[in-house]
Amino acid sequence: MNLESRLLRRWYGRPGPLQFLSPLEWLYRAFVALRRLAYARGWKSVWRAPVPVIVVGNISVGGTGKTPVVIALCEALRRAGHRPGIVSRGYGAKPPVLPFDVLPGGEVAHCGDEPLLLARRSGAPVVIAPRRADAARHLLERHDCDVIVCDDGLQHYALARDIECVVVDGERGFGNGHCLPVGPLREPLARLRGVDAVLVNGGEAMETPPRYAFALRPQALLPVAGGAGAPVAAWLPARRRVHAVAGIGNPQRFFTTLRRLGFEPVEHAFPDHHVFSAADFQFSEALPVVMTEKDAVKCSAFADDRLWYLPVAAALPDSLTHAIIGKISTLNS
Repeated sequence: MNLESRLLRRWYGRPGPLQFLSPLEWLYRAFVALRRLAYARGWKSVWRAPVPVIVVGNISVGGTGKTPVVIALCEALRRAGHRPGIVSRGYGAKPPVLPFDVLPGGEVAHCGDEPLLLARRSGAPVVIAPRRADAARHLLERHDCDVIVCDDGLQHYALARDIECVVVDGERGFGNGHCLPVGPLREPLARLRGVDAVLVNGGEAMETPPRYAFALRPQALLPVAGGAGAPVAAWLPARRRVHAVAGIGNPQRFFTTLRRLGFEPVEHAFPDHHVFSAADFQFSEALPVVMTEKDAVKCSAFADDRLWYLPVAAALPDSLTHAIIGKISTLNS
C-alpha cells in the first residue's frame, strides 16, 4: 500500500496517530487563508472573463464524482441554449504547447485522463493550462463560448468566478474534518458557507441550502477497444465474476457500484491518474476486466477483447440546473 492509500485510510476510515502533524495543519490553514486574502485584496492579480465562469471543485482530497458533474452541467447548459467551454489544469499532462486544445481523438499523454474524457463526453471545447486564467483566455479566443466551466480549480483564485459548485462524496463526507496533512481538507469547512451549491454524491441533501443530492447512474458496459456495448443484464449471471480495475481518487466507490449491479469484483486498486500498461492486466485468473471510463481512455492503445469499461452519468436535480441557469441569465442581463 502506497503513502497516498495509507493517508486516505487514516483520513476517511480507521483513525490513526496523525495528531502529531497538528502544527503543520495550522501552518497550512494560515497559508490558505493568507493566499485567499491576497487575491481578495488585489495583492495578487485576478483575471475576469467577459462571460460567466462556473467552477466545479471540491474542498477534500480524493474522488468525489466531479468529472461526471462537469459533463452533466455542460449538457444542461447546452439544452438551455448556451455554448459552454471547459478549462482544466490537465494533471500529469505534457502538451506540446500551452495553453493546449484537447481533442476527442487526442493523446492522453498530451492532455491528461480527465480532460480527454471531458472532450470525448461533453461535446464542449476543452483547453488545459497550469494557470486556468490562461486556459480561459485561450478558450474564448479560439472558440465561440458564452459560459466557461472550470473543472476543479476551486482554490485557484487567479481566475475570477461567478458560480462555485462543490462536490462532496456522500458516503465519505469530509473524513475526520481536519485540513492537510492531518485530514483530507484542502480548505476549512467554513469555506462551504461562501459557495453557491454543494452537491452531495450518493447521499441525501443536507439541511442547509443550497445543498443538492445527486447520483451517478451506470450506463451499458463498453469495450475499451471500441465496438458495441452490452447492458449489464446481458452480462449476468454468466459473467458475474470480473477483475475490477480503478485508478481513481476513490476506487472503493467503483467496486461498490459493481457489487450493487450484481457483479463479484476481484479488486485491483491503482493510484489516482495511474499510467496503465498492458502488464497491469496480466492477472492469473482469466476473467473479463471492467474499469472506469477515466481509466479506459489510457488503455485503448493496447486494449484487447478482455477489457471493458462502465461509464456513469451524473443525474443532477432540476432545481440545481435551474438555479445555475437562472443566475447566468441574471449575470447576462
